[in-house]
Parts: sequence; structure tokens; C-alpha cells
Amino acid sequence: MTITKNIIIPVLAAAGLSLLSGCNIYGKFKMPKDTPLTEAYVKACEAEVDSTAFGNLRWQQVFTDPMLTDLIYQALKTNTNLANAKLNVDIAHANLQGARLSYLPSVALSPNGAGASYAGNAMSWSYQLPLSVSWEIDIFGKLLNSNRTAKASYLQSQSYEQAVRSQIISAVANTYYAIAMTRAQLELQRETSVKWAETVQTMLDLKEAAYLNEASVVQTRAQYYGILGQITDTETSLNKLYNTMSLLLNTQPQEWTTSADALITLPQIIREEVPMRELAARPDVKAAEYSLAAAYYTTASARAAFYPGLNITANGGFTNLLGSMIVNPGDWFVQLAGSLAAPLFARGQNIARLKGAKARQQQALNTFEYTLLSAASEVSNAMTTYNQATEKSEYLKQQIANLDRAVDVTQTLLKLGTTGTTYLEVITAQQNLLSAQMGQLACDYSRTQALINLYQSLGGGR
Repeated sequence: MTITKNIIIPVLAAAGLSLLSGCNIYGKFKMPKDTPLTEAYVKACEAEVDSTAFGNLRWQQVFTDPMLTDLIYQALKTNTNLANAKLNVDIAHANLQGARLSYLPSVALSPNGAGASYAGNAMSWSYQLPLSVSWEIDIFGKLLNSNRTAKASYLQSQSYEQAVRSQIISAVANTYYAIAMTRAQLELQRETSVKWAETVQTMLDLKEAAYLNEASVVQTRAQYYGILGQITDTETSLNKLYNTMSLLLNTQPQEWTTSADALITLPQIIREEVPMRELAARPDVKAAEYSLAAAYYTTASARAAFYPGLNITANGGFTNLLGSMIVNPGDWFVQLAGSLAAPLFARGQNIARLKGAKARQQQALNTFEYTLLSAASEVSNAMTTYNQATEKSEYLKQQIANLDRAVDVTQTLLKLGTTGTTYLEVITAQQNLLSAQMGQLACDYSRTQALINLYQSLGGGR
């Protein structure tokens, strides 16, 4: 034992370590509190969960449209990305089971036999039925840290699956309301095209009455065809949305219907900021934390490589070969051995491995902090968009009301031949009205989309 100690300690000292630094080998991962951000995160994780928070609501409470609910259920069953994420969880779980089984001794049975004949003598047969057992004693936490790394990776894969689940729910909802908005825009454009056709006829009648010239008719007809061209663009956009929904549900391209009043009805969100505890619940933030934990345990494993490994082996069985003699019948045999292997000539490799592990651990910490900041940014963007779209929608309603009145007035004045009213004023009023109406639909969808994105950015769908 003295010889072993005299060999090991200088090796560790040369690596810049000591036996007293073993606490970093056995200790469990704890989130560092070196920065205000990580300190706030630790406190948030220790706080009580707010079940009424928006991100903690069940998705069935947020999306109550029956058609949308059915589509989300179908996507959660059939979506390919989510299925692969679940398989990643199975893979990580299998790796975790393998890491746990490494604590057990390995057992091998390798029977063998041989025959030999010399100088024409009869064939002599020898045989062995050996059973070997090898067991690594985890003195310095090598197996412990491997097991903890596998568990962190397993938890990370679970969080990633939840992140994908949240993305799928939000993507289906966003696509559903985008389809509803585009269908409403298409219907509006078609209705407007009918009105423009009537306007073209009115211009023709006024031309026949010698009140307008050919230019007014041509200009109005050009605007009419422009609207028909916009209809084709909207139909193309709608078809793309149908295909997007089909991919989310992992099915063949087809048309998807929406409810007549496809709107999310939730109370207005007036908070200016979201508590850290709601951000801490995001699955991608949790995944980044588990990635940091795995990097921590990998560093601990790199430290453990400087320490010796203890293996105990045992061999036993039945054989008729005793030394160089063959005896019949055979007899039982047992062999026991122990080995203590210390790293003598791999010091440089171990030092390099430890430096690399430390660098990757710092990378994981940087990624975690960036993920947390990114989460806060996404929430802020969604809340700002939601509140501004709500305010803008009210302005657009007033604009549409006034433009609708302007169209009626200009058309009436033009038909009555009122001095000062031209066909350009009619065309302009109708164009402005269509633009405002299309803007109103887009604004309402933007508000809905912001609400969905806010739910996702808070980790909704858990």
C-alpha cells in the first residue's frame, strides 16, 4: 500500500490535483449563483408553482375551439418530429439503464475443449468449463458520474420532447388561425370583386350618359382585374397553409375547415413582465440546465481519471486439465485476483481531457444563460405584439367605419352628378376600404398569433 501511495500522490500533484479535491468528484450538480441571472433562476426554481399562470394552463383551457382541439389531438398522435423526440427519450432511458447496470459485476461463461495425439498414441482430450466474474469497485466515482451523466441526458431528452410538444401545439394553432384569417381575406376579396364589377358597370352607364370619359372606365376595370389577381395570390397562400397543416398532422395534402368564429377569447394580458419562475418552467430552459449538469458530471469523470481503478476478478469452473496433466475425471478450480491500476503515463492525456471538459462545461453555462435571456426576449416580444395589436385593432375598426361611409358618399355623389366628385375619388375610397379591411383581419390574426406565441414562450402545453 505504501508503494501505491508513493506512486499515486506525485502523479496527482503533477496534474495540479490532490486527494483532498475529491469533493468535486462525488458532489451533485448545483446551479452556480455567480451571476444575478443564475441566482434569480435558482430562487425561481425554489419558489412555489403558480398553477394559474398562463404557461401553466392546460392547452385544452387555452384552445377551446372544437375543430382546433381535434386537430391538436391528432397532431400529438401522428406528428413525426414529436415521435422522434419520444424515441430520443427511449434511447436516453436505455443508456441510463446501461449506466446503472455497470455497477454490477460482469459474468462470462466460455467453455472450451481440445484434443492432441503424439507418436501415434491415442487422442487425449482436455476440456474446461470456466466461469469468470469481473467487478470494478467504484472508489473514485467513475461509474457514479457516468450514471449521473446518463440521467442528466435522459432528463434533457424529456425536456426536449416537451419543447417539441409545445411547438407542435402552437404550430397547429397558428396554422389553424392563419387558415381562418386567409379564408376570411379570400371571402372579403371575392365580395369586393363583385362590388368592383358593379362599379365598372356604373362607370359604363355614366359614360353612356356622357358624364364620364373612357379613361374612367378603363381605370376602374384595371382595378377590378387587380383584385382578381390578388384573389389568386390569396388562394395560393391558403393552399400552402393547408399543406402546412397536413405536414403537422403527418397526412396527405388536403383542405382543412375552420370554425366560423375562429377566435381565441381570453382576458387581456396587462402585465409588463413575466416572473422568472414562469421562464424557469420552459422546457428548453430545463433542457439547457440538464445539459449543464451533464457537462458538470463529465468534468467530474475527467477528474476521476487521475485516480486509480480497482478491479476484482474471480474465475472458477470444472476442468480435467491440471497444469500440464490431463486427469479423468476432472475437478473444480477457483481463482481470485485483484488489481489496482493507477495512471502513470497518461497524465498529459488526462490533463488535456480535463481542460476540454472544463471548457465544455463553461460553454454549457453560457448556453444556459443565453437560453434564459432568449426566453425572456421571446416573452417580451409576444406580450408587446399582443398589446399593440389589441390597440391597433380598435383604430382599424374606426378607420373601416369611416372609409365605408366615404365609399357610400362618393358613389352617391358620383351617381347624382355632384360637381367636384370624380371617379378617382370613388376608386380611392374603395381601395382604401379594402386595404383597411384586409389590415383588420391581419391585425386580428397578429394578435391571436402573439397570444399563441406567448403561450409557447412560457412553455405551455406541459
